Amino acid sequence: MTDALVAGGWGLLAGSALLLGAALGYLVRVPQRVIAYVMAFGAGVLLAAVSFELLDEAHKEAGLVPTAVGTLLGAAAYTGGNVWLARRGARHRKRSGHREQQPSEEQQAGSGSALALGALLDGVPESAAIGVSLLDGGAVSLVTVAAVFISNVPEGLSSSAGMRAAGRGSRYVFGVWGSIAAASALSALLGYAVLGGLSAAVVAAVTAVAAGAILAMVADTMIPEAFEETRLALGLIIACGFLVSFGLSHL
Repeated sequence: MTDALVAGGWGLLAGSALLLGAALGYLVRVPQRVIAYVMAFGAGVLLAAVSFELLDEAHKEAGLVPTAVGTLLGAAAYTGGNVWLARRGARHRKRSGHREQQPSEEQQAGSGSALALGALLDGVPESAAIGVSLLDGGAVSLVTVAAVFISNVPEGLSSSAGMRAAGRGSRYVFGVWGSIAAASALSALLGYAVLGGLSAAVVAAVTAVAAGAILAMVADTMIPEAFEETRLALGLIIACGFLVSFGLSHL
């Protein structure tokens, strides 16, 4: 039980970056280009963490086929949930409101709930991966925690700026991100507790599912927001984030 609580604590730490980003996005007028640059950097960090911490570990434990199947299942599950939520007003949940604006509740009833569910959908796979990482030798993957923390700051920043632009109040914004931070802790805890007694092959397959969902999330929500302002610099910034995460994984 103690180890499960430790996993939850790491998940909460990574999830708290969402609140930090939300405070910056809601309370400070951060330039759109800065938001986009940070979002691109965070995307690169996550891409490297998925490659060298999640998929590589899954491949070592379970082999290529289970890893590939798990990755595709995770990406398909995320995409299905994303499509469902997009039709209910959460399509632009990570947009800061500069070019593509989130709908207000008056424009689309129920969009507030859809945005909250979208934030949950984005955060659960990352946090579960943190909990699962403790199963490998009993120590959390600090690279995974760092990658999730770094990427959560621009996610919270951009989305909360968009929520403000759509007329949503501070109680809603910080309520959403506070709840997601708590859900991140619970997800990491359950990721450790539920999978703790299962075989290494099953854990590896679940890790691949989380990796696939994260890959789909980065491509569907983070990169489009970053591209709006970074344009030709996008590839370079993503590469910088990728190298930072890659370097951390090889320390």
